[in-house]
Amino acid sequence: MTAELVRGQNHTLPQTRLEIRVSAGTPVVAGATLGDEDGTVHGTEWVAHPGSPQLPGLEVSGQAAAEHRLAVDLDALPASVHRVTVLLALPTGVGGPVRFGAVASPFVAVTGLEGSEIATFTLTGLDTESAVTALELYRRQGAWKVRAVGQGYAGGLAAMLADQGLTQAAELAHSIQDAVARAMARSVAPPPPRTPDSDRVGHGTGPVPPSDGRRHPVAPPTATQPPEPLAEPITPPSAATTGGPINYAHPRRQASAPPPPPPAAPPAEPGHAARPVAGDATGWSMEERLYNQIWGMFEDLARTTAAYRSAVDFAESRMDQELDRSLSDPRNRIGGAGDRAREQARAKRDELTARAREVLDRDLAQLAAESAVVEPALPAAYAGWDNPVWHAYRVPMETPMALRIGDLHLPESPDLRIPLLVRLPLERGIWVDSGRTASEAAALMDTAQLRRLAMENAVAHAARLLAVYPADEFSVHVIDPAGSAAGALAPLVESGALAGPPAAGAGGVASVLAQLTRRVDLVQMAIRAGAADSLPPDLDTGEQLLIVNDFPHGFDDRAVTQLRYLADEGPSVGVHLLMVADREDAGAYGPVLDPLWRSLLRITPVADDHLADPWVGHAWTYEPLGMPPGSRVLEQVLARVAAARHPRRP
Repeated sequence: MTAELVRGQNHTLPQTRLEIRVSAGTPVVAGATLGDEDGTVHGTEWVAHPGSPQLPGLEVSGQAAAEHRLAVDLDALPASVHRVTVLLALPTGVGGPVRFGAVASPFVAVTGLEGSEIATFTLTGLDTESAVTALELYRRQGAWKVRAVGQGYAGGLAAMLADQGLTQAAELAHSIQDAVARAMARSVAPPPPRTPDSDRVGHGTGPVPPSDGRRHPVAPPTATQPPEPLAEPITPPSAATTGGPINYAHPRRQASAPPPPPPAAPPAEPGHAARPVAGDATGWSMEERLYNQIWGMFEDLARTTAAYRSAVDFAESRMDQELDRSLSDPRNRIGGAGDRAREQARAKRDELTARAREVLDRDLAQLAAESAVVEPALPAAYAGWDNPVWHAYRVPMETPMALRIGDLHLPESPDLRIPLLVRLPLERGIWVDSGRTASEAAALMDTAQLRRLAMENAVAHAARLLAVYPADEFSVHVIDPAGSAAGALAPLVESGALAGPPAAGAGGVASVLAQLTRRVDLVQMAIRAGAADSLPPDLDTGEQLLIVNDFPHGFDDRAVTQLRYLADEGPSVGVHLLMVADREDAGAYGPVLDPLWRSLLRITPVADDHLADPWVGHAWTYEPLGMPPGSRVLEQVLARVAAARHPRRP
């Protein structure tokens, strides 16, 4: 049974390996401090925070987010630690709320690794505070307990850390906020709020629209399981000192002037909505404007669908209330009066629902018109395989800011597809779920057919990544222990786009993992030491993608440990995972692989409604990108990639 704690109440913890889940109405910073018997924090090395997210027995998120999962292993804590204090703070200098009283009350849950809740606590009663101590896990007479604290600090992180005895509280608080700001700088800024004389008309005009009818910035779609934000990437040394840049962070733009305005939309005809224009959003380039426009379309579809569903629920609720009131009078339960009351209530319900559907259809038509002009204008990185832009494909000179990995749609509008874009460089690996339990559609398929389809999907994603990077700046390695994916891998192998032949057998698995692990270690050490010029000359510092087929077949315990290491440490230095696996096949490893699965973005080779947006909570159906029937576009693109990587010599 879950213990719902109030401020000051405690509860015994039945296990020592835990997760602490945080849910807030706005992005917050989550961290934890380690204290002695008196609760004193003796140094900055006793604090886990976005700039240093891992301590023995403790791991926190690497950036501000509305949802967090903190991993705690109480048995792995140093013997001198008797208290783990979970803290939350609002990020500063990002234009968000500056006090907890202005946002929804944060909710914190202590759970087991399997997800079962042990204790929960809602932090109510906050006002001017910008930082708060949420929970304490403390050791008492050999047993661990959790206490709900909820102590807020108007002085922010510095005041809270100082209250725990940390002498360098102000300096650490500043470095934490700076780390959060730099992590946020990796993200593309959302479009600014629209003004009455804005450059375009918003679409969110459902039964419950925002007060100004404008498009507001929101977070992009995320996976159903809240993603674990990556630690802040280490800034590499400059090109002047290294002879060449090694930069694995998302490109940032430093400028004092605002970006140029988007193109003006053609004047609307009287009584009609404004005609949509491709690139109708704020941004420094057409690519960035299209990225933000797609983001806005996603928000508009979420808003108008939420408004429609809310109106339908209201109509049903009103009908039930009217029927209850009418039939509460015994005289109306028999005869014509009761029948007339039912008919009137249902008629009113149908009228309200029809009006809501009319508004939804109007908004969907406007979004469909926008999609019709946006899709043909998309660059290759954002375009589907059926877009003519691929027929004129040339290897790019620069890396784009994002890559399309599929489409999203809702059941109210299955024909309206919103591109699902992920930023580049990849901030987390991708897992193509080949299990039959992944979705209803997968359950109806043959296991071998589903695994073949999953591997073909992974090959298509790898091809897109190869295609959008400049020549020799992206390499693909493949681990196929049993050689079962030879057919699906044929386009990569035959084109010569792979860095080497697919690795098979235990020896091949060990060799590839050792090579990539060595690369991660060496690049991390070089960057931290500011000595990138000392890297071995044979080390490829370009981005690397490792495709793993049929995990965990062919993996021993050492190989599994190396794979987890690559998933955790690889993205910050340009090594990424693309796994094709059925999670049930890895059940023998128990919960040891749970952090691995959580660190990956799960997608499916068949349509599945497993993605959720972070603010409305819709279950979005993910649709993988398909090849046009009979098309050779994949082979043509890979041939051009291979030709650019290995030009013919005269």
